[in-house]
Amino acid sequence: MKNRLKVLRAEQGLTQAQLADLLDVSRQTVNAIETGKFDPSLPLAFKAARLFKLPIESIFEDEQ
Repeated sequence: MKNRLKVLRAEQGLTQAQLADLLDVSRQTVNAIETGKFDPSLPLAFKAARLFKLPIESIFEDEQ
């Protein structure tokens, strides 16, 4: 799954560790999502969308 998490995080001036704290996940999880090695659960995707005040579709995109 493609995502804009790294770009959005950088725009907010957040480190991976800071974003991980805000999302209640590990820094390794944030890294894995950003690099496309891990797809977030739906609740985690919703949490990220609320954090960045964006629709899920503008952060995460299905690769078809």
